This record gives sequence, C-alpha cells and structure tokens, in this order.
Amino acid sequence: MTTHIDVLPPREVPLGGPRAMRVRRTLPQRHRSLIGAWCFVDHYGRDDVDASGGMVLPAHPHTGLQTASWLFDGALEHRDSVGSLATVRPGELNLMTAGRGISHSEVSTPDTTVLHGAQLWIALPDDSRHVDPGFEHFAPDPVRGPGWEARVFIGSLLGASSPVTVHTPLLGAELMLATGKSLEIEVDESFEHGVLLDVGTVDVDGHDLKPSELAHVRAGRTTLTITAHDEARLLLLGGPPFGEAIVMWWNFIGRSHEEIEAYRREWQEQITADGSVVESGRAVSDGRFGVVDLDLAPIPAPILPHVRLKERR
Repeated sequence: MTTHIDVLPPREVPLGGPRAMRVRRTLPQRHRSLIGAWCFVDHYGRDDVDASGGMVLPAHPHTGLQTASWLFDGALEHRDSVGSLATVRPGELNLMTAGRGISHSEVSTPDTTVLHGAQLWIALPDDSRHVDPGFEHFAPDPVRGPGWEARVFIGSLLGASSPVTVHTPLLGAELMLATGKSLEIEVDESFEHGVLLDVGTVDVDGHDLKPSELAHVRAGRTTLTITAHDEARLLLLGGPPFGEAIVMWWNFIGRSHEEIEAYRREWQEQITADGSVVESGRAVSDGRFGVVDLDLAPIPAPILPHVRLKERR
C-alpha cells in the first residue's frame, strides 16, 4: 500500500528575544499542527556560541504539554519550578511535564562552544493535561546494526525501549546511517511519523529530504525505509493521530481562547510588582507556574492577538 508523504520545509524564527539565537521550525505549520502528539519541532545549530551568544532562555511558563530536549553538540542547564536542576547533554533526554503549569529556564553552559540540537513539544490529551508538573532524565543506550546506530528516547523501536512517562502512545528516536545504508524499519501501523533530518541527505520511501526538513508519513505503514545518500543523522518521531483539537499560543496549550487568556494573566501576575514586570531576578510571587531559582528576569508574555485564537487539529 502506498501512503502519502509530505515534506515540510522549515522557517527561521528567533528564540527568546531580539538578540536570540535563530531556530528552524517545522511544526506547527499552517497546514499541519501535529504528528501524533508531537506539536512543536525546532532544529538549531551548529551555532558558534561566541558569535550567537548561545541559548539564554530565562524563566517562562508552560501548560498542557511536555518538552523534550535533545542535543547533538553542546550542553544546556535546565532549572524548573519543581526544583529540578539538570544538564542536557548530547544523546540524553530531558523530559519536562508541564501539566497544569510549570516554569523553567534553559541556558547554554559556560564550557559550550557549539550548540546544536532539537527542542520538541508533546501535547497532553485532555485527561492528562492537568497532571502535576514533573521532570525526567534518561540516557538511552545505543543499539547498532550494520551501517546504523539508534538511540530510542521515547517509546520502542528496533528492539529498544524508553521508560519515560508519556500520556499517549509515542515514538522518539535518533538514527545515524552510514553513506549508502538503506534501513527498513518496522513501525506501528496506527502511527503517523515524522522524519527530521539533522545532517546529510536521505531518501524516505522515495522522497528526498534535506537538513532541517520534516517528512510527514501518514498512518498505515508497517515499514519505513530510509536510505542515506551520504552519512546522515535524523530524528524519527511518531504516534497515532492525536484526535483532539487544541489551542496553542506562545508557551501554552489549552482548549479555548479563554483558557489561554487566563494562563497569560496568571503568568503576568506572578512576574509583576506594583503592575510592572520585574527587570531582574526571579518571579515575585508563587502561583500556578511556581518560581525558578535563577537570577535572570522572567520572560513576559506577548500581547494576545486581537482576534480569537483558533483551534488546531
């Protein structure tokens, strides 16, 4: 059976402010918001930190999602309002569950000279989106075969499984292929899949993919064949079609415009003193999003658009 494949090009966006590093975003797009529960895909680097300034994301809030941080080069320090302090390193997963509300920061470490990785978000289903916030770290052991290597950080693939907590069936794995290697992978027929190419050039079942492009493969496949024209590294994401409408704006996922509006208001109330956003130091009050132990001013929320936020499906 032939299943249609769409190649989604990236768009370049700033991350975190006017001097922010640039990232290449492939999800969400106008015509595709999710692949399974994966709802946000940013690819960045290789960035010279001396030139770019690296990643400096002070405290900012999230609701209704999980963040999955995956690096190829460099290191990031993660702090959050449930007290987690962890370093994100290449080949290791930092998975943060926002649930009903969390705030966190990510800052490249002083010894990082090159920063290169992916930031991924996972939408939580309605029956899990108000769970308590939390954090998990997992370093998957590599699995290898002739001309390929894989690290499975979420779900199961190629005989390897990840123990981290997810709230819908999900797959996340890094694959490295030698030049000329063609790998046929058994996949769950109920899953749709995304192939994000980091470096190299590959063919995904007859469709050429360039770095930072995301191939979307609709559900219905039992195998997926990826061929490397030259040495390649990619992320394979997957899950059954999400099946719920979400409203996603800035760092929040909810189910209505009013819910997002309330999250924004609560965050602004936490980071203001006498009606003004704090200019240095941590949030001035506790609340839904907690307080991050970091001496950097938290990021204020943008102004909501003057139109009703639309559902994404």
